[in-house]
Amino acid sequence: MDRVKRVLVTDEAKKVIDRLREKHGELMFFQSGGCCDGSAPMCYKRGTFRIGTSDVKLGEIHGCPFYISGPQFEYWKHTQLTVDVTEGRGASFSLEIPLGVRFLIRSRPFTRDEATRLEPIKIGEE
Repeated sequence: MDRVKRVLVTDEAKKVIDRLREKHGELMFFQSGGCCDGSAPMCYKRGTFRIGTSDVKLGEIHGCPFYISGPQFEYWKHTQLTVDVTEGRGASFSLEIPLGVRFLIRSRPFTRDEATRLEPIKIGEE
């Protein structure tokens, strides 16, 4: 059975991730529903953002683990997320901000068939 990924990444976002990885080393993403850019995914140097016991690892994008807060996962668990990038400065602490771009999420609901084949999640710290 082919597993369906819960989170994807565009080619343009991959280019930004490559630039950030060259400068900062290994990276991670966290999707919250909180302040700052609200629902914008945040990119951090791996190990500088603490993953909580209720946070959910959705998968990996371009070699980077992608986490989402537990409450936000409950809201978005029926959708596939795609990390993309756009020009403009976000109001967050994410590493891409000095480049004059910001990551964003595009989403779509899973089909019924896809929902039966989703990749497993991991809850809590690694």
